[in-house]
Amino acid sequence: MMVMVSNYINILRFHIIYSTNLELWDYRPKMAAVTLISSNIVRPQIINQEGSEKIHLTPFDLNLLYVNYTQRGILFPKPDPETHFISRLKTSLSSALDIYFPFAGRLSKVENHEDDTVSFHIDCNGCGASFIHAVAESVTVSDLLPPDGSVPDFFKLLYPMNGVKSIDGVSEPLLALQVTEMIDGVFIGFGYNHMVADGASIWNFFSTWSKICSNNGQRENLDQPLALKGWFLDAMDYPIHIPVSETETPPLPSREVSPTFTERVFHFTKRNISHLKAKVNCEIGSSDHIVSSLQAVSAHMWRSIIRHSGVNREEKTRCVVAVDLRQRLNPPLVKECFGHVIYNALATTTVGELQDHGLGWAFLQINNMLRSLTNEDYTTYADDWVREMKIQKLGLGSKMTRDSVIVSSSPRFEVYDCDFGWGKPIAVRAGPSNMFSGKLVLFRGIEEGSIDIHAFLLSDILVKLLADVEFLANL
Repeated sequence: MMVMVSNYINILRFHIIYSTNLELWDYRPKMAAVTLISSNIVRPQIINQEGSEKIHLTPFDLNLLYVNYTQRGILFPKPDPETHFISRLKTSLSSALDIYFPFAGRLSKVENHEDDTVSFHIDCNGCGASFIHAVAESVTVSDLLPPDGSVPDFFKLLYPMNGVKSIDGVSEPLLALQVTEMIDGVFIGFGYNHMVADGASIWNFFSTWSKICSNNGQRENLDQPLALKGWFLDAMDYPIHIPVSETETPPLPSREVSPTFTERVFHFTKRNISHLKAKVNCEIGSSDHIVSSLQAVSAHMWRSIIRHSGVNREEKTRCVVAVDLRQRLNPPLVKECFGHVIYNALATTTVGELQDHGLGWAFLQINNMLRSLTNEDYTTYADDWVREMKIQKLGLGSKMTRDSVIVSSSPRFEVYDCDFGWGKPIAVRAGPSNMFSGKLVLFRGIEEGSIDIHAFLLSDILVKLLADVEFLANL
């Protein structure tokens, strides 16, 4: 009886602290699949980094104030318990936070009473990142990776920071990690504040952390000073003052109109991708365009999803691609610079045009849009944002349901090189945060040259997509 009571308390504590969305957790002992073992704050070994106490935020950062923390996760084989891997992960995390110190800070909110505004910055105060150790005693790797690519609901229990928004970083850690032990595997799920970092930065952090851990805490050749994105919008006054009215918490979307989403991982082999690229080359008949795997696969997904969206032919459809602008700015930033340097670029056409033309035409809409991006696009967006001062509020009338797809993350991230000392990853997944139909999270596949797409789709669209012979022929 005492064991059951203790288990109930642990699970209830896990539920209260780490989830604001009550639908994601079932704290009844007989139903619970995850048990909290411990929860700690891991701080960097060097608390005060000279010259790095404050990081100002750009319009691109501030527009994410009400966006949920980004969630990702990596599945590993089970390490030998004799290696004391939990202790090693904590120790090496502390060392990694010395290098990636912004993740150990907090969001700071300043009230500017003279003009009734507020401003924000990252306070690199060394308060630390959250580290959760949990156990799922009855779960196996095969439970998490069904052959059909479906994503079990249980996955939601493996990520921290459910329902936490960027603005909550004033009191919440900017980075939280949950290490869940299973029968034959370990899942490291994490949530991070997207105002602080983008995909390139978080995976660089993970690469460094894993190397420190596998090297028994040694940091040789890893102690390069962190390159911050700095003052690349020179004409802008920092900190940016935001009207108080724009930072008031938006109402939650109505549950009555909340659509039902389904997750599915689509695996494109190197051979599949080569076929798609060959088809694009054949259709466009031009050597002026280099056909990338990412753009060919994105064009294929865009056409396939919109074909089953039920949107009228004359209506607009969009493919939004999250673009890393480090090397596109003038002057360019260093490739490894830390921060959030993402621009959401839009390819727009009508549903009828997209369906009447082939894959090559869809590819050209994406490719031409990406090729045309300039430093001026970036600075114009920033200037317009400051002038209009409208913060993105997802869930409030967002049209990202049937008429659009958004392509995030990148197969260029070396996610399968993150080896903490007990073997390389088995799989990589996206968490449930910021879920809407048409969201496509791209990862490098486990086989060289392959791509995995973690897709979030309305249930009726997914059913039709899985019955689409043309679509399935390229999987």
